[in-house]
Amino acid sequence: MEAKAVAKYVRMSPIKLKPVTDLVRGKDLQEALTILRFTPGKGAELVEKVVKSAAANAENNFEMNVDDLYVAEICINQGPTMKRWRAGAQGRASIILKRSSHINVTLKEKNTDKEVQ
Repeated sequence: MEAKAVAKYVRMSPIKLKPVTDLVRGKDLQEALTILRFTPGKGAELVEKVVKSAAANAENNFEMNVDDLYVAEICINQGPTMKRWRAGAQGRASIILKRSSHINVTLKEKNTDKEVQ
């Protein structure tokens, strides 16, 4: 059983978000939220919001135990890029690329079943 949450068209570059997601990949839910809470920057706040949403989906929609959840998958994909122009030297135009991202989070339950032999 797994619970997912997705945030699309987040106005931050994937290059800035990927190091934040590497910090929490494979961690327990509570540990991941603690790491994100104390990591500086806007990227950590955005990822924390999506992780909390996935935890709420797991608890309310799939009746999973929040204490047994861990971050199974977390990935950042590039969204559409807005292209803007700025006046450059000698009458030229220089391009400004405003990048966006998609954040995907998947939480799973740890195997707490003890095998009886």
